[in-house]
Amino acid sequence: MADGAGAELNGVVRFEVKGAIALITLDRPDQRNCINAEVAGALRAAIRRLEADPSLRVGVLCGNGRVFCAGMDLKALSEGKVEEVLFGEGRFAGIVSLERRKPLIAAVQGAALAGGLEIMLSCDMAVAEEGTRFGIPEARIGLVAAAGGVFRLAQRIPPARARELVLTGAPFTTDEALAWGLLNRVVPEGEARAAALALAEEVLKSAPESVTEGLRLARLLELEAEQRAWPVSDDIIRRLMVSADAMEGARAFIEKRPPVWSTPGDVTD
Repeated sequence: MADGAGAELNGVVRFEVKGAIALITLDRPDQRNCINAEVAGALRAAIRRLEADPSLRVGVLCGNGRVFCAGMDLKALSEGKVEEVLFGEGRFAGIVSLERRKPLIAAVQGAALAGGLEIMLSCDMAVAEEGTRFGIPEARIGLVAAAGGVFRLAQRIPPARARELVLTGAPFTTDEALAWGLLNRVVPEGEARAAALALAEEVLKSAPESVTEGLRLARLLELEAEQRAWPVSDDIIRRLMVSADAMEGARAFIEKRPPVWSTPGDVTD
């Protein structure tokens, strides 16, 4: 694909070439770039295109509109497509466990919540705009962040902080994310994409094989731990999705009221 050329993937993800950089854009701004089966398939295809094209060396992942990504599209539940969104190749969004050799940089604005944060955590580096909100609020609706959020936070930030975020679902700020090492840069509003592209250009100054092999080594221990964690995570979320608390959490969210949780003995085993 020629420099500057773009393509729509199912109308929900854009793929543009900027020199040796692939700019991949979640393009459902009216739905806060929430992930459904179509987006998952398109995002997976975009990453495969980046990996397969020898002229492309770095990817930048961004979201169109005011929000990077607010997680899974809840309509996937009613449409019976949860399996495809959560457990297809690459798991959630087709990306969080997809094998990659080339670096991927997230450009984040507005909010990266639930699965949106998990997508960011699956990238190798991240740039965010001032005022961006982050969080894995799944515990507040009877679930857990099973798309890598729990164990990736536990690997990357101070343990007590990670456990607080996992157990309370509390949001956190760009300043906190930067201090904990989850972000490479915090930039003014409207500048995340440009800053991520600039960071990608810095990567391009390094030798291609040095980047590929350096990234492989940098990920090695983390990937080994994740290979053990994924089956456990999959089992947990499959069980919790059919629990009484998850059903109550969904109802309470829709009805905009506090949930009434079951006692521990009432949760489905």
